[in-house]
Amino acid sequence: MDFVANNIYHIYNRGNNHQTIFPQERNYHYFLEKVRKSISPHCDILAWVLMPNHFHFLIHANDTTTEMVGTTVRRSALSEGFRHVLSSYSKGINKQEGYSGNLIKQNTRSKCVYDATDGAINYADICFTYIHQNPVRAGIVEKIEQWEYSSYKDYAGLRNGTLCNRQLAEKLIDSAALHSRANHILGEEKIKNIW
Repeated sequence: MDFVANNIYHIYNRGNNHQTIFPQERNYHYFLEKVRKSISPHCDILAWVLMPNHFHFLIHANDTTTEMVGTTVRRSALSEGFRHVLSSYSKGINKQEGYSGNLIKQNTRSKCVYDATDGAINYADICFTYIHQNPVRAGIVEKIEQWEYSSYKDYAGLRNGTLCNRQLAEKLIDSAALHSRANHILGEEKIKNIW
């Protein structure tokens, strides 16, 4: 994954063959601990959701994100952070569940949804809303606030989570409008540019 400082990216991945990657409630927390240690130091997380078989993050790239790390294979610090999280998380779940092989697809995807250099690409608001609507779209809950494993509760004032940089999100994204459009599901035409 390549990143440019000050751009906003939608990062997502899923279980191999759409398999469940969070088989137990505690696994969501385990994954988030790994994100806090290995991903959040290398970017500003603006929104996130963990679904039973996939995840989404909306991140703002900063100077730390683009630092190159590694001796033989050079990767951005954020790419390396995701690689570490997914590798160590998969090993833990494989051991817990008695699985073998790849739990999560090999290539985590990223799409620039806001280009700070010219502003020509700006789907950050739509992506922000889509990420939070994901549990409703999937039919897991009826209302966004019913899903525990997303940053929506933090923005709605229902939880005081610290994973997201909410101050930065309020500057970059129309996060205040999320509440008014929270339960008005985005149409397919609106979300096509976030992939």
